[in-house]
Amino acid sequence: MQPCLVIVMGVSGSGKSLVGNYLAEHFNLDFVDGDDLHPAENVELMRRGVQMDDQTRKPWLKSICKCAQTYFSKNKSVVIACSALKKKYRQQLRLASRPVLFVFLEGTQKVISERLNSRKGHYMPASLLDSQFVDLEDPTGEPDIVWININQTKEAVLAEAVEKVKASMIDSP
Repeated sequence: MQPCLVIVMGVSGSGKSLVGNYLAEHFNLDFVDGDDLHPAENVELMRRGVQMDDQTRKPWLKSICKCAQTYFSKNKSVVIACSALKKKYRQQLRLASRPVLFVFLEGTQKVISERLNSRKGHYMPASLLDSQFVDLEDPTGEPDIVWININQTKEAVLAEAVEKVKASMIDSP
């Protein structure tokens, strides 16, 4: 298999870290949580409940691209959790590494809100979920996207993610 970048994307609370870790373990790849690549200023903004915009996300996306390029330069694949909410962010990530596969974790705002409200120890407050859904640009019609409905059991989400990623890797040149 040629090296690839797998981006597990979706709004906060959709399960990016859970699914990303699971995929990395299943396919024996490294996992990088995009949350760990945020500049300290961004983390503080989110902790205070301040919505990020394109300008504040710019250094974070640059770090994620640099991380992907580092793996690609070493001829290694990697799974990265990254919200990738806007089409222009996904385009930037597509330029960072080839091939790239986006695993879009799609769920209802109600289900994700419930998950966020029960999550402990994360700097992203549930109060920012509305802004995440406002910023989320539907990836319908974009290349290299597999969709996972997260409004099902955790086990079903993980199994579906593995099957869809496996099928996409086989289909890749």
